[in-house]
Amino acid sequence: MQTFVWGEEFYTGIGPVDEQHHGLVDLFNKLSASLTDTEMAGNTDVQLAFSQLMDYTKYHFSNEAAIMQQEGVDQRHTATHLKLHGEFAEQVRAMWGARSTLSNPAEFFLTFLTSWLCLHVLGVDQSLGRQVALIKSGMTPQQAYESELLRPKDKSAEAIIKALRNTYRVVSRLSLDLISANQLLEEKVAARTAELQLANVALTTANSRLEAYSQTDGLLGIANRACFDSRLANEWSRAIREQYPVGILMIDVDFFKNYNDRYGHQAGDTCLQAVAKAVSGRIVRALDLLARYGGEEFVVILPNTSAQGAQKLALDMCDAVSGLNIPHTASTVADHVTVSIGVASILPDRHSSPDEAVAAADRALYAAKHQGRNQVCLA
Repeated sequence: MQTFVWGEEFYTGIGPVDEQHHGLVDLFNKLSASLTDTEMAGNTDVQLAFSQLMDYTKYHFSNEAAIMQQEGVDQRHTATHLKLHGEFAEQVRAMWGARSTLSNPAEFFLTFLTSWLCLHVLGVDQSLGRQVALIKSGMTPQQAYESELLRPKDKSAEAIIKALRNTYRVVSRLSLDLISANQLLEEKVAARTAELQLANVALTTANSRLEAYSQTDGLLGIANRACFDSRLANEWSRAIREQYPVGILMIDVDFFKNYNDRYGHQAGDTCLQAVAKAVSGRIVRALDLLARYGGEEFVVILPNTSAQGAQKLALDMCDAVSGLNIPHTASTVADHVTVSIGVASILPDRHSSPDEAVAAADRALYAAKHQGRNQVCLA
């Protein structure tokens, strides 16, 4: 009878990893058979089975590390994954060396291996598989990792309990004492899993809110400078991989200092909120981002957008702000609030920097202001 029974729920979607997991299961079942056979207990066959399992485990771990490096998996996941590898090697060698002091080494050792194999495959390995798939679909490693944090993990607990129950049946031959212990363990695992799930939901919700707050401008309710910098870096890397241009719009409210001096800072805040809403209303794609760059300046990221497309959108935004008809008697270009916009669109390569696009749009904005404001200039 096999101690560990492979099922479709253990697949990660990474071919080499799944193949190696099959190899680990075969070696684990071989070791299990050796340990539970009373005629072979203490036999060199047991030591050989253990050595083969550990050698193959080392080979599997090195392959997973190479895959994480090759796919560019987020460092936070990689660090946790490698730490678990190291802890397993230390724990299993310590238990194997002390097996002669255990009253029932076969039961103890096999219970540990079964639990670990379930946790490893259903936990970090399947998480790795999902993150690699998301990265291949176009997400950044950071986005893939953070998406994984929000994913419910309830099915894993049930699979672990199922595997633990099967192990106890094999190693205890259904002794009454062990059945009682197994039931108690299942209850504790289920209760602890429920507690952890609730805590994880609360922590994830709190972290999501904190992340949203840290990425949002408090006055305008749009992305802030930190969010802009992070998103631009990600979009730039994606554009290099997929070879498409990135458009940038730099927007400045004309004579805004004069507006504040004339109408007061509260009116200035209300004006900026209205401008942000008008500009945001012209953005129809979810992948585009409007952010507050600083003071009365806004910036827009337009992935996969040509110079002509970016310029057209900028003209629409100019019209939208002008159409608000917010009185501005301190302006020398119009009797209402207007904006000047600098437009740039760059096809990135590995030798370019996102700062180049921002600088180009900023120069175009300067030209728009120098030429009289209330207009769009293309870099």
